[in-house]
Amino acid sequence: MIEEIQTPATHLAHKAMIELRPNIGPELAFSEHVDKVLRPEGYRLVGCFIENDLYAVAVAGFRVVNYLAWGHALYCDDLITRYEHRKHGYAAQLMDWMIDEAKRLHLDQFHLDSGVGPDRTDAHRLYFNKRMRISAHHFSRPA
Repeated sequence: MIEEIQTPATHLAHKAMIELRPNIGPELAFSEHVDKVLRPEGYRLVGCFIENDLYAVAVAGFRVVNYLAWGHALYCDDLITRYEHRKHGYAAQLMDWMIDEAKRLHLDQFHLDSGVGPDRTDAHRLYFNKRMRISAHHFSRPA
């Protein structure tokens, strides 16, 4: 079952999110950061839940943004399935949910960035299966 994760249930995303972002800290610090910093900037969480597990087995963090280049878009910041729950289609379900949400909000596009490397092959296969394409290189450096 897919549900949007609202405050005060943010902690239910932690088990999955820490696998993607190991530096997010303990559950309480993660929840406070999401609720006090990210949510006021428009960040939202959606999770995939299964019977007999309180925590989300897969999580997506996203926001609605405006770009000169892309227009009004839904941008997926984070997408992860807990290791022991992979290969069951949960991330695909979350992507479908976000794409439907973008349509519901009458947005122009759906975007995400993904790391590169052999460990990302399964994720990239999913993105291509969802009719996404590689449209840019993302560059970064320390300030």
